[in-house]
Amino acid sequence: MDIEERSQHMREQPLFQGMGFCRILDFSKEESSIRLEYIAEHRHCHSGNIVQGGYVTGWIDSAMAHSVMIPTNFEFSPLTLELKITFLKSANPGPVIAEAKVIKLGRSIAFVEGSLFDNAGNLIAKGTSTNKLVPMPKQ
Repeated sequence: MDIEERSQHMREQPLFQGMGFCRILDFSKEESSIRLEYIAEHRHCHSGNIVQGGYVTGWIDSAMAHSVMIPTNFEFSPLTLELKITFLKSANPGPVIAEAKVIKLGRSIAFVEGSLFDNAGNLIAKGTSTNKLVPMPKQ
């Protein structure tokens, strides 16, 4: 699947629709990295147009998961064993970019880093995760 086909596939998923998924900006199988664009909407916000932290966490977590799935040809589902998010700035309605990169990919565990940026390139949050690699169910 190319980048546009994968983006379309994700846009059709109810989970990603609810998260405001827009598109995959780019990915590198060789570098185990990905950049995803989401649209932070008013429905994702609480007081004062501040995006609820669970969405920020979800956007970073999703990018981290996809950075693992790409180099494994979507043969594994990266189940999160540990997730840490550090919030540095409020997210507000508008485009946000989630980036992630695999730090170490073992046979059964992956260590990943991710970040979320606003449209001006300001760092909103950073995260790390440890993931157990579980074979994807055969369809």
